[in-house]
Amino acid sequence: MNHPWMPVSPCGDQCMPPRDRVAEVGPLQLVLRLSGVVVLLLGGCVLVLVLPVLGPARHRALVAWFRLLLRALGIRLVLDGGLPAGGALVVCNHVSWLDIVALQVLCPMRMLAKVEVGSWPLLGPLAGRIGTVYIDRERLSALPTSVRTIADELRAGAVIGAFPEGTTWCGRAVGTFRPAVFQAAVDAGARMQPVALRFRDGAGQFTTAAAFLGETTLVSSLLTVARTRGLVVELVVLPELRGTDRRELARRAQEEIALASGAVHGHRAEQSRHDLAA
Repeated sequence: MNHPWMPVSPCGDQCMPPRDRVAEVGPLQLVLRLSGVVVLLLGGCVLVLVLPVLGPARHRALVAWFRLLLRALGIRLVLDGGLPAGGALVVCNHVSWLDIVALQVLCPMRMLAKVEVGSWPLLGPLAGRIGTVYIDRERLSALPTSVRTIADELRAGAVIGAFPEGTTWCGRAVGTFRPAVFQAAVDAGARMQPVALRFRDGAGQFTTAAAFLGETTLVSSLLTVARTRGLVVELVVLPELRGTDRRELARRAQEEIALASGAVHGHRAEQSRHDLAA
């Protein structure tokens, strides 16, 4: 059930490219990719157990693991820019569960995620052990507490990653950025860093093949991603945001990320879907 205050995306199966338009790997390569993912997930469970004793090597180990996960899936990561050292709120448009993987390669960070992520097999426990901050989107009364929690983490010097749209879009369009997380950064006096994310195919063209939409399950999305040939995920680090008006900060982040990712705002999403189907 969707509550009226919960963000809703109009993106769904109609946004996904037909399979006959997507270059796919053969059965053997698909099996190899999925086997690699399983091995890495099992290894990830071991990794989280030893993270506390790794000390300064902890961040390098996490970056290496997430990079290997992308490589196992046949995904090439392109980074345009980097994050300065120190705590920050990193805000990004949201297309797929792969967004989290790519952002962790950019910089290990504590992600804000819906509570359902904690129940995902293998990935859920891993997310919890690396410091994911869970948000109950269905309890509006919990929002002030969530903002205080995020602000406290930022004051302590954490890098917090957030998707202000609150749900996934296809990448051809972006949703309205909610201002609450920006208020946490303002309260903490923390740096605010927008990052634009986009997916391309092997020919360099925009693709929605990696989008995690609607009623799609994690397993189904994983299979779609694993059989897609030449998938590229790009992260563009944009100039730091400055200001104290949370709504203005959210608006500016949304506009700058939409421009850098080549997306449009939600009210133009219908036209975007027609273009995709054409």
